[in-house]
Amino acid sequence: MQTLDHYREVFLGHLKSRINATEPKNLYEPMHYILGIGGKRLRPLLTLMTADIFGNRYEDALDAALAVEVFHNFSLVHDDIMDDAPLRRGRQTVHEKWDLNTGILSGDAMLIIAYQLFEYYEPAKFQKLAKLFSKTAIEVCEGQQYDVDFETRDTVSLDEYLKMITYKTAVLVAAAMKMGAIVADASCDEADAIYDFGLNLGIAFQLQDDYLDAFGDPATFGKQVGGDIIENKKTYLYLKTMASLSADEQVQLQHLFAIKPVDPTDKIEEVKAYFISSGADGATQEAIEMYTNKAFDALEKINISEDKKSFLRAFGNTLMKRTV
Repeated sequence: MQTLDHYREVFLGHLKSRINATEPKNLYEPMHYILGIGGKRLRPLLTLMTADIFGNRYEDALDAALAVEVFHNFSLVHDDIMDDAPLRRGRQTVHEKWDLNTGILSGDAMLIIAYQLFEYYEPAKFQKLAKLFSKTAIEVCEGQQYDVDFETRDTVSLDEYLKMITYKTAVLVAAAMKMGAIVADASCDEADAIYDFGLNLGIAFQLQDDYLDAFGDPATFGKQVGGDIIENKKTYLYLKTMASLSADEQVQLQHLFAIKPVDPTDKIEEVKAYFISSGADGATQEAIEMYTNKAFDALEKINISEDKKSFLRAFGNTLMKRTV
């Protein structure tokens, strides 16, 4: 096993070698911009790590890892357009730095490039990787549509919300790990088990993202704190809060989630006060821990050494305690 920093260094070198600048520049420069402004690189690192865990050369998984990262960033470009978000990773979003049409077209090109990267694998692996990728890509789109729909619905259940974040976020984390297993020729049972590990870790990751959106440090979070509140998104925090409020308080919170003031500062603080007084902030942290532990339970189904399981547990615990 290598360190995460080593995987990251090798991956970034591969990204630079595979994604080359070319014409027309207004199509490719935004792509290089979004891929180059940092981020945790969580998903490609999981692909490389998984290939290594199952005993294969992790370098063989670099193109699958890059496909995951390019697709993830494609989805971010389009999500930022839909949310009219000004910042991504502390920098201007693509559509703000260029324009709306450029963001749409560059994002489309990134999706196509992600598929092209699987062509570096021999036919049997190409088929498995492309099939998993297609399934995952459509689920991510479904999750995004659920997210948009929830903004205008009066009521959303916790089960519906968890399904939305499973599709929008967790399935890509799970697929990233399963792709590493496929490249490493792991058995179907082990590939499915590592998928379950990634799925539950992905749910915990998104719940943590929801929590940080409200309570994160603007200096480290990399996005606009309170963005979900500004966009009236019915997150786990919101739904847990609503379930604990009196009828009058529910009306007040619903009113706050029906307005878009020019200066949202007061709105953000009022909503956060409800999150805290209702205990939803603590309940969300408990849910993060629960899904992280479910991920750890999935590890017991995988025939790998205890030190590799410990490595994955340490990785999950690090994600649970992150601030970015």
